[in-house]
Amino acid sequence: MMAAGANHFRAPALYAAMMPPWLPWPSLLSAVAGACEVLGGAGLLLPRFRRAAGWGLIALLVAVFPANLHVALEGRMPGFAFSPATLWIRLPLQAVLIAWAAWVSVLEGRGRAR
Repeated sequence: MMAAGANHFRAPALYAAMMPPWLPWPSLLSAVAGACEVLGGAGLLLPRFRRAAGWGLIALLVAVFPANLHVALEGRMPGFAFSPATLWIRLPLQAVLIAWAAWVSVLEGRGRAR
């Protein structure tokens, strides 16, 4: 998550170009998403913040879904040579990432005594 978030700052124009046209301030939204990914990833490493970070990453993954759907519907992802099929395959991977975030943060301590 931290590396993916850092990419928002390494190539900001690529991520801003993924935003659906109906969203305002694509560059700002991309930067906020990148910062949230970096902070969420760091939070997962710290037991004290792991649960909050997991919920934050789950919310972020839901929030960025429209951008991923937008590039799938467009059939291209600016700056990348992904096939249209790959763009559609990425969509269910969001659910996998959500499940992963829930597993490592929210559900991780459920079976143990507190």
